[in-house]
Amino acid sequence: MTDGQWHEEERLSTPGRRSGFKLRRLRIDQETFGRFAEFIARYMGSPAFLIWMTAFIAIWLLWNTLLPIGLRFDEQPFILLTLMLSIEAAYSAPLILLAQNRQEARDRLSFDEDRRISAQSRADTDFLAREIAALRTNVGELATRDFLRSEIRDQLRDLLAELEKGTPEEGTPTDPGLAERR
Repeated sequence: MTDGQWHEEERLSTPGRRSGFKLRRLRIDQETFGRFAEFIARYMGSPAFLIWMTAFIAIWLLWNTLLPIGLRFDEQPFILLTLMLSIEAAYSAPLILLAQNRQEARDRLSFDEDRRISAQSRADTDFLAREIAALRTNVGELATRDFLRSEIRDQLRDLLAELEKGTPEEGTPTDPGLAERR
């Protein structure tokens, strides 16, 4: 085996190794290119673009129909104009699709965030509803001001009635059970 054959054999048997011409991979920042695509898509959807494009095409058509034949550069059926518009469409369609995809991704993220916030709000609302129900239950068991007033009135009425029956002697208990407990 000659030296040239051995190198050829090694080159063919070694995976991943390439000899010869290498193309450098073009690195493009996805975010920057995405913003550029969105800018183009926004501009192409604006009235200004439509007005400028209409004016450009009108001038092109007028130039190539009204001027003398020597000054015309795109005779009818306007093949160069058709080519330029086709190239514009070929480039603008993917840029518009890229901008739409980015908008859909933003909308999806926004939707997910809205759903998360909605779920959190729902959980907070449920918690507060349970707390309010517990407070209502506890408040139902508390004595109200009117209840306390009526109880005090009843006690005063009983005390006054007892006093009207007869004044107890000094030092004697008003409660009959108190004397028995002593």
